[in-house]
Amino acid sequence: SNCSTLLVCMLRRLLRSKSFREPYFSKSVVAMSSAVSASATVAGTSSTESVEIDKKYPGTAVKRMKSAMQRAKSLTKDQLNGSWDEVRRHILWAAGLKDITNAAPGYGYTGHSFNDWNHCDACVMLGKVAYNKNEGQVQGIAMGNQLGPGIQIASIKELGPGGTWSTCMMGCNKDPPQDVAHVQFKARIAFKLVWCPPNFDTFVLVDDDGKYLNHGSPTGSLPSQRDRVINYKMVQESKYAKEAEKINEKIKGSNDEKSQTSTTTTNSQKNGGSDGEIKEAA
Repeated sequence: SNCSTLLVCMLRRLLRSKSFREPYFSKSVVAMSSAVSASATVAGTSSTESVEIDKKYPGTAVKRMKSAMQRAKSLTKDQLNGSWDEVRRHILWAAGLKDITNAAPGYGYTGHSFNDWNHCDACVMLGKVAYNKNEGQVQGIAMGNQLGPGIQIASIKELGPGGTWSTCMMGCNKDPPQDVAHVQFKARIAFKLVWCPPNFDTFVLVDDDGKYLNHGSPTGSLPSQRDRVINYKMVQESKYAKEAEKINEKIKGSNDEKSQTSTTTTNSQKNGGSDGEIKEAA
């Protein structure tokens, strides 16, 4: 913060002053200066408590990411297979975002989140990087792309330190990903929503490594067919496409298993009834 930075500067000036060069005092001031500098680096938190740092993507709000992933995994079939409007609200909740449709874009509006082909990344970032701008490093994204105010307004606080935004997934098919989350914010995503071929009526939620978290087949007014197809094409031939490409096999396998279990149960009931009748006759 500005206050912490000012205090560090004042302490350093004292160190350079001739009247304050006694060894004991100097060591004390150096220690105090280091402590203030360390606390000043912990942005997005209200205290100096330690924050887990991702070495590869240091802008990641790690605790928040883990909480969002757990929420995504916890969503039930009923929550992910109902009306799209309701399903999307559950996805927003998992990501740590409020459902805000009456605000101006850039000031908390989340009506577009997970609702088109592009804004389908649940990016979780520390407070100190939430106001990062795109200075041309993310191709296809507007210069500046200031998202900080919207992140602050729309993020659900109890999910953990930092904030969440449904960032653009454009560029995620490269290795390493060259999208807004990984480049502008230097942060991982908690999950990505990918619509699945060939019908694009089912989606998967996959984590930053492309691993499966959950899936759903919502009803009602979905994003347009064009949006859903482009969404998949944006991840095609990347780690984020693998689960989307095999989800139908997973669903079919699950349905076959249920059918087999149902058939076995029915046959068992029939056999049990027959055995009972024989025993009674005997």
